[in-house]
Parts: sequence; structure tokens; C-alpha cells
Amino acid sequence: MKVIYRLAALLLLVVAGFTARAQGIAGGHITGSFQTDLQMSHADSVIGAQDVDEKLLLNARADILYQNGNFSAGLRFEAYQNPLLGFEPKNLYKGQGLANYFLSYSTDKLTVTAGNFYEQFGSGMILRTYEDRYLGLDNSLLGVNVAFRPVNGVTIKALAGKQRYYWNYADGIVRGLDGEVNLNSVVKSMADSKLRLTFGAGFVSKYEGDETIFQPENPEYKLNLPHNVGAGAARLDMSYGNWTLQTEYARKGQDPSADNDYIYREGEALMVSAGYSQSGFSAQVQAKRVDNMSFRSVRSQSGQMLYINYIPAITKQHTYAFLSLYPYATQTTGEMGMQADVIYSIPKGSLFGGKYGTDLSFNCAVITGLDTTQVGGRGTEGYTSKWLSTGDLYYGDFSVEVAKKLNSKLKLTATYAYQVFNPVVEGHAGSLHHNNVLIADLTWKVNKQHRLRFEAEWLGSDSRYTATSADRRAGDWVMGLVEWNIGRHWFVSASDQYAYNDGIGNYYNLSVGYNHQATRVTVGYGKQREGLLCIGGVCRQVPASNGLTFSLTTSF
Repeated sequence: MKVIYRLAALLLLVVAGFTARAQGIAGGHITGSFQTDLQMSHADSVIGAQDVDEKLLLNARADILYQNGNFSAGLRFEAYQNPLLGFEPKNLYKGQGLANYFLSYSTDKLTVTAGNFYEQFGSGMILRTYEDRYLGLDNSLLGVNVAFRPVNGVTIKALAGKQRYYWNYADGIVRGLDGEVNLNSVVKSMADSKLRLTFGAGFVSKYEGDETIFQPENPEYKLNLPHNVGAGAARLDMSYGNWTLQTEYARKGQDPSADNDYIYREGEALMVSAGYSQSGFSAQVQAKRVDNMSFRSVRSQSGQMLYINYIPAITKQHTYAFLSLYPYATQTTGEMGMQADVIYSIPKGSLFGGKYGTDLSFNCAVITGLDTTQVGGRGTEGYTSKWLSTGDLYYGDFSVEVAKKLNSKLKLTATYAYQVFNPVVEGHAGSLHHNNVLIADLTWKVNKQHRLRFEAEWLGSDSRYTATSADRRAGDWVMGLVEWNIGRHWFVSASDQYAYNDGIGNYYNLSVGYNHQATRVTVGYGKQREGLLCIGGVCRQVPASNGLTFSLTTSF
């Protein structure tokens, strides 16, 4: 199979070469990007950093895209020699070679892609293939993807392929069909209407061969596993004036897998988002319910690989260190929750707005488990659940942020947050953690060439560090950061996180960077805390480290 993929990559290069000769390189356009990340780490018993056999770890990639008229071709070279800490299992990441290649032809009516491609139906609840280099996640499909636009406002998609699995491809076959209609484009009388309506629906099926799975209570009973599992979804996107509404409902057939301990319960998910916006004010409310919606191309897979679908997170994606200390990972097996987000700008010249105005942001999110009743184990429906009843609290987050320009050179952002976190979402036992966080972020524009940013954070928590739990996020913390931007090219930063009560650790970091046009070089030294790196509700475990990091990115 590997030989076939290598031949396909070679064919891509040959076809691209012939195309370049036929149309002339000058008639085409080549773009690309390169990224290299290096890491050195040594043992540190205080923060739990383990010794690394390889003294220098490397992740590198190069993306090349060629476009000429309606034709485009691309490839990506990746190297993990050996992979950075947290990219596990190392034996599957380790290696180098062509990881992505495709040919595509596109017109106003038709787009055809052969090779590796990424696609999403609706919000992704039945299909989303994507790549995130920082999570080490790539579930692209190798196959064929077709998008047909017969008339303006109508799009029909059809695809089939196998998902990337590190340097190989999974045995499961993914097939999908999706359609979307924009009524304002299709119905002439609605072209200028304030009411904007878009409807969509999709269906995805995966095929996977049989395997032997026994029922623990009856070791002689072999489960009758479905070879084909389907999932369908319908969605609505509507807006009227300042109001918006998006909703999608998905349902999945019986899909016994390692994620649900091989039960035969069907899955479903509902997501609703409503919003209002006008000058100086916006508000959004989101709600979702997910029940047994883990959907992979290989039923025995665990971790973050080979997901066909994606369940969007509705918790705020924090960027400050202590606010993101306990990130929430979406529970595809079952969860429900709500989020409200309000942004208000106090006008300039008012009592509280002052000369430059004041921006206020409020966010509140609550995620719980489902209210379930067990009715059996492996080989049965597993459980029943009540639709509007909640289970255990998984995560709670309330935050208020005030941003104000003090004068022409100073801008202050102050944040308070209260968070509740249940360790069960990370697979651990323990009681709820209750955290209070205070943050002050001050930016000083010294002159046209220099800018200083000061950041101070405090975290007060009822969690306590013990050798049994070994959670080095526990306890009370303080943090300080100074960042200095020198002209258009250089920047320097220094930070330190210190557990001053009922915790353990002192995590300092120093970094220096240089920017020139599309090239960025960063060198850093310090300590990295063990924990989760989460992007959009998808998380990767990051081990503790102590040492040097180097990063180079450029594009052309």
C-alpha cells in the first residue's frame, strides 16, 4: 500500500511538471511555507520533566502549492526526527516523507480534488476533516472530493476516501454526500429580503470490516458488529436584520466502539446558536446536547486520531495562562451545556466611557454530563438518558473583561473569572476544583519604535497538590510577564509562574524573536508545565519539559 501512495505522489509531481511546461511556469503561481521546531529538554524532578534519550527533538514541514488557471496541485513534506514532547506515540509519528499531496481542478460550476483533502459538512457534527500542527492532528481523507454548483446558491458535495493515520491510512472507508441551498440566491423574489435563509443536509457512511469482540459477561458470545455505520444531519442558517440563528441536528446509527465500550445505542447531537448585534453591542447564546456521538473510521481507535466528525466547543477559548490552565475537552460520548457571550462598548465622552470609550465583555458557560440510567453493558443499548435532565457538572466558567485606553499611550485590560472544573473530563477521579482568577494586562506604547506589555495574573484554587494525584496545576499561583517589542523586527519576553501556596513549581520562560517580512525566528528557554493543550475543545496532553526551544517559520 505504501508503494501505491509513493507512486501517487510521484505522479502528482510529474503531472505538475508537464502542466508547468505546457502553460509555462510564468503563467502559474507557486506559494509555500516552511516551519521548523526544535526542542531540548532535561530531567527536572520538581516539575516532573523526564529525561529524554534524544538531546534534540525536531518537527518540520514544508507546504508547496502550485496554481495555474483552473488547475492547482500541492504537497506537504513532514519530518519528525524525533517528534517533540507530547506527540505520542513517538514510534508512529517518527519518520519523514510526503504526508499530503493533491490535484484539483475548479470552475464556477465544478471542483474536483484527487489525493489528500479536507472537508466539512455544516458545523462538522457528522464530518470534519482538518489539520492542526500544534495538536499533532491530521485526519485528512485520501480519495476523491467533488463539489457541484448547478445554479447560483446550490452546492452539492460528494466524497470518498480513507483517513490519514500518522504515516499510513486507516482501513475504514468514509463516504459522504451533502447539499446546501441558499434561498435568497435561488428564489428571485427573496434576493433583497432582510430574511436570509440557508438550508443544508448531509449523510456520511463509514465501512469497516469485521473483528472479534467478546462480551465480558459471556466470553463465548461474539458481538455482531455493523460493517456500515451511517450518520445524517440537517441544518438551518437564518438571519433577519440584526438577528441570527444557526441550528443543526445530527443522528448516528448503532456504532459499537472502544469509545462507548461497544454498546449498540444510537447517537444524536443538537446545537443551537442565536445572536444579536448592532453598533457597540453584541450578544450570543449557544446550547448543545451530545449523546454517544463519537464517530471514527476505526472502531477500536482511542485518543484524538481517526475522528470523522467534530463536536464544536461552546466554552470560551481563553488565551491567558491561568484562564486556560484547566481547558475543557469536548466529551463526544455525552454532554450538554449552554454559553452566553455579551460585548458592550461604552461610548466615548460618557461618564464611564471617558475620552476613549470602554469595552466590556461578559461570558458564562456551563457544561454537564447527561442524566443516564444503565440498562446493560457491552453488546446492549448500554443506557437510557432523559433529554432535558442534566447529570454531573463537568465545567463552569464566568468571566468579565474591561478594556480601556487610559491615554494615547496606555491601554489596560482587566479580567476576573470564576471557574469550576471536574477532573473526570480528563479521566481522573477527584472533587470539583473551584478557581478564582484575576488578570491585569497593560500595554504602553513608548514611541513608534518601542512597545512594552506588562501582564500580572493571580489564581486562587481549592485544589491541593498531592503525590497521589500529581496534578502540578493545583494550588495558588501568581504570574508576571514583560514583553518588549523593539521596532518592527525584534521582541523579547520574560515570564514566571510560581506556586506560592499548596502547589508545586516555579515555571520561568525567556524568549527572543526576530521578524522580517514573512519570516519569524524565536528562541526560548524555560520550563513548561504538564497539562492539556486544547484548541476548539480538542486536546493533546503535553508533558513537563525544561530546556531550549527554537522555531523558524517563513512563507513565500
